[in-house]
Amino acid sequence: MAKIVGVLAADRIVAGVVEANRLAGEMRTYPEVGSASEELLGTPADEIGELIRRQIDKLTRGTPADVVGVGFAGVIRDGRIEESPNLQQVKGFHLQEYLAASYGRVLVLNDADAMAAGIAATRGRLESLVRVWTIGNGIGYGRYPQAEGVWEGGHMVVSLDPKEKYCGCGGVGHLEGIMGHVAMRRRFLDMEPDEVFAEAKAGDTRCGAFVKLWHRALAAATATSIHLDGPGKFYLTGHNARFLDVERLNVDLVEMVRMSSLQGSLFEIVPTSDDIAVVGAAVSADRARYAL
Repeated sequence: MAKIVGVLAADRIVAGVVEANRLAGEMRTYPEVGSASEELLGTPADEIGELIRRQIDKLTRGTPADVVGVGFAGVIRDGRIEESPNLQQVKGFHLQEYLAASYGRVLVLNDADAMAAGIAATRGRLESLVRVWTIGNGIGYGRYPQAEGVWEGGHMVVSLDPKEKYCGCGGVGHLEGIMGHVAMRRRFLDMEPDEVFAEAKAGDTRCGAFVKLWHRALAAATATSIHLDGPGKFYLTGHNARFLDVERLNVDLVEMVRMSSLQGSLFEIVPTSDDIAVVGAAVSADRARYAL
């Protein structure tokens, strides 16, 4: 049986062996909880590649893995990291080529795409279209099966207001500039995001108006996806998915998607889990080798 390993690399590295669309054994994490090692923010690109390789080899006890899938935060094209706003030092790094020198088959994909593939694998939906919004420091858009393109859904333009310039990439009117955790902190210099949502519930007018905008922005981006890719279920995950009011989202979405043939989409919040993305990265790599 082929030894298949999935890896998630964002602010840290998480890796696990995957069998039958499930984790087989415990995962390895770098840096470990309580470790003095720093997260990946300031780590050079080639060192990140080496750290990933070490976690894989520790999992497989030195036996080369047959298939490796890596979900990495950023714009990934043909295994090369073209952009990674949170890890800017890796821009241009060909991570897939770096790892391919050690393993039989390697696939590097966007971390949100890995999450979408993981949801598809763990829910028995590998023959279906699966889309997911990851709502955290930034906003990720994952799609399974993968398709050619950039798919940076967090940078969809959802506002024409020239004052909406809080996105970390510098673009105006972006979804991430409204919903992203970092963008919210830029907008509310005197409040943390948790406080904004708490004050909105307490009746604060300013915070209430923003929470309305926050939900409508996600509904608008979802409506764009529906008009391009058709209706279906959208999964929602990430540490700020806890702020979501699904009923409000559904109402906003119905206002934006009026053609009868495109109606019927649903939202579902799923627990934030590294496990799912690790499984998705592995399954994507394994299925890719059979597609060749």
